[in-house]
Amino acid sequence: MTENKTALPDNDRTLVMIVDDEPDMLSMLRLVLQKKCNCDVITASSGKIALSLLNESSPDVIVSDIKMPDLDGLELLKKVRLHDPTISVVIMTGYGTIDMAVQALKDGAYDFLQKPFEKDHIVRIVSNCLERTSLLRTNIQLKERLKDLSLPQGFIGQSPALKGALDLLTRVADTDATVLIRGESGTGKELAARALHDLSSRKEKKMITVNCPALPENVLESELFGYCKGAFTGAMHDKKGLFLEAEGSTIVLDEIADIPVAIQTKLLRVLQEKEIQPLGQNKTIKVNVRVVASTNQDLEAKIKAGEFREDLFYRLNVVTVVMPSLREMKEDIPLLVHHFLSQFKHQYAREKLSLPTEVLQHLYKLEWQGNIRELRNAIKRIVLLAGEGDVVLDDLLPLLPDNGKKQAPSGGEPNLRAYYHTPYNDAKAELVGHFSIGYISNKLTEHQGNVTNAAAASGMERQALQRLMRRYKIVSSRFKPSN
Repeated sequence: MTENKTALPDNDRTLVMIVDDEPDMLSMLRLVLQKKCNCDVITASSGKIALSLLNESSPDVIVSDIKMPDLDGLELLKKVRLHDPTISVVIMTGYGTIDMAVQALKDGAYDFLQKPFEKDHIVRIVSNCLERTSLLRTNIQLKERLKDLSLPQGFIGQSPALKGALDLLTRVADTDATVLIRGESGTGKELAARALHDLSSRKEKKMITVNCPALPENVLESELFGYCKGAFTGAMHDKKGLFLEAEGSTIVLDEIADIPVAIQTKLLRVLQEKEIQPLGQNKTIKVNVRVVASTNQDLEAKIKAGEFREDLFYRLNVVTVVMPSLREMKEDIPLLVHHFLSQFKHQYAREKLSLPTEVLQHLYKLEWQGNIRELRNAIKRIVLLAGEGDVVLDDLLPLLPDNGKKQAPSGGEPNLRAYYHTPYNDAKAELVGHFSIGYISNKLTEHQGNVTNAAAASGMERQALQRLMRRYKIVSSRFKPSN
């Protein structure tokens, strides 16, 4: 038999190897997979040729026939697994039996195909294999990469979007420039503000953070600028405002878009003149404070609506840092999952818990509209509520109630089909249980184990939530932050 051995590609695209002693099958699969999977393809007409190619290349996927004269597909599979367990192997045959398929899967094959098969079917399987191999190879490097990351404390990732934002933060950190941090909820704006402070010469002094929307207008003004005794009814003594508390340090105005226009005027004076005027006092006080502001709102739209001063915007907008959404740094999801999983496994003594590849693939495909915060909370729920050992995908889905509608279109409803042959009342009770556990866990995570606040956010009485927690054996202390 003439050896069929193709030249190796010299680019960095994903690589699929096809192994079959039928030339027509090699040609057909090569054309189909190159076109539909956007990958390079090499072929081998025997198992021995495939092994020799392994020493020269590192394919992501191998699609191999099981019946070949010199080295059959099952033996090739074993040798491939020893050579590189991250390679996804698909076994195909025209003489398939159930025992053969079971053996192939036991030996580590990703899937088993009976010839003839639909082209769309093998394209779908190879596409999943390419994604699986990519995730496996990424995860193998995660621990080492985490050690080598030279990022500000709290940030995990190596995507261009994140690196660009952090590079700008680093360059302006040790200056007195006012910085406006923008970005969606959950993208790490508070961490960015902390990085600006910690990388500056002001880091030895306490950073002051003001949650602007949490304070009514009259309270916010007195908190920011302070007041003198007798300035208003109830002002029994002088009060030093937060700008004076932050003297020589950094003050972070979180969600500055919600500051009332009257206070915006006074804040503009601080930025222009570097001085404040406490309530009830005629003279001004010079301050040495670095101002950092953050928002997830459209300030330009608020300016047009007359809700935000344009001159204040330009004073705040000396340097703008935009924190990327998780959609813009999707390649960092495996790294983030590994980081949060390690963190919470250690925190809650769940060291034996692990996430198989199919679970990582599912997490990777979700949309995560709440960005990194939502992903972090999801991993925390998984660690708190999943069973021991490998997390099964069907058990994972109820722990991600907010993501039920965000799965990629190919996801379908696999979690419902499992109940179709179960009596209606039993299936309903189990599904309601899964939903309740996921929903309550989500609320307790959001409110750090505070049952009263979780109940209010859920629209129910505290006693009603406690009854549900007892029914489903949910303990609030597991959701409280560790000391």
